Amino acid sequence: MFSIPKRRLLAGAGVSLGAIAAPLAASVAVRSALGQAQPPAASHGGHQAGHSAPGMEGENAVIGQVDHARNGFDPHEILTDWDVGEVTTDAQGRRVREWLVTAVDKEVEVAPGLMFPAWTFNGRIPGPTLRCTEGDRLRVVFNNGSAHPHTMHFHGIHSWRMDGVSYAGLVQPGGTFTYEFDAKPFGCHLYHCHALPLKRHIHKGMYGAFIVDPDPARHPDAIAVAESRLLGSGRNAEWQEIMICMNAFDTNFDDENEIYAANTIPFAYQQKPIRVERGRKLRIYLVNITEFDPINSFHVHGNFFDYYDHGTTLTPTSRMVDTIMQCQGQRGIIEMDWSEHEPGQYMFHAHQSEFAELGWMSHFEVV
Repeated sequence: MFSIPKRRLLAGAGVSLGAIAAPLAASVAVRSALGQAQPPAASHGGHQAGHSAPGMEGENAVIGQVDHARNGFDPHEILTDWDVGEVTTDAQGRRVREWLVTAVDKEVEVAPGLMFPAWTFNGRIPGPTLRCTEGDRLRVVFNNGSAHPHTMHFHGIHSWRMDGVSYAGLVQPGGTFTYEFDAKPFGCHLYHCHALPLKRHIHKGMYGAFIVDPDPARHPDAIAVAESRLLGSGRNAEWQEIMICMNAFDTNFDDENEIYAANTIPFAYQQKPIRVERGRKLRIYLVNITEFDPINSFHVHGNFFDYYDHGTTLTPTSRMVDTIMQCQGQRGIIEMDWSEHEPGQYMFHAHQSEFAELGWMSHFEVV
């Protein structure tokens, strides 16, 4: 099979490909996507445009801009677009949240000019960030508009009948299935397709974050911390919260990734840094769903953070660290404070150099 090393593969996606299943075509299409840093994009999605970090001109980046409007999603909007569903109350007085999620086959521009034949939830990668509160009754109506069988498998506690695997919740093309379960445990979780072959369904884009906020009433010994995580509460408003999904793409289908990213688009937060207010602590819901690599990682420059593995505790599982590793499916919550830092741009990225050089490179702009 024709093969080119990863760095050369992500080397010049200046030509749009409608189909990239042929390895040779994909290899040629991506040959020079690594190049000089680009001018900032326009401000949108609630995050002001930043500028390239000093001295970045000689570092790896992509040439050109991904058309987020054509994709139908923007990595800067994905940071904060929590989907809380439609909320009702049942006959027992319990809060019920309901979502409608549809599987869609779609070409997605995963690097400038490089179209990837993706399988998606609601037409985006990652899928919608579903957010609820501990104890809610959850109802997810899943429609399969794809040409392939799919499921929604939620990391959480539920009945085997709701597990979203080949023998429980598999949905054929054109079919519908309703997953229903209680929101527990609290934490930072994820969902993904669990149809076979599993690696193909995951790497083509069928995953998303699933966040369960703690119910403060259930945690009287840590009520202030629980309230700080509860979306919409006064204490939660004091925090800046974002979701980052660490993912990657095998663009020539050789079971090896050519592109790595935070929220799908390589270098998105380098071209346009994430704005961070010094006066508000930063909380990151971090999920790793990278296929074909055993681990991914998160490293921040110039600061340290507390880490809550899986987000299922109200006290940190790691204190004062600047790097954490996650295997596929692992996730957690990062909390960091920028109040004593001077304004400026602070880098964060995977601490596998290969991943960083192939797209998983980002910046915070502390203001």
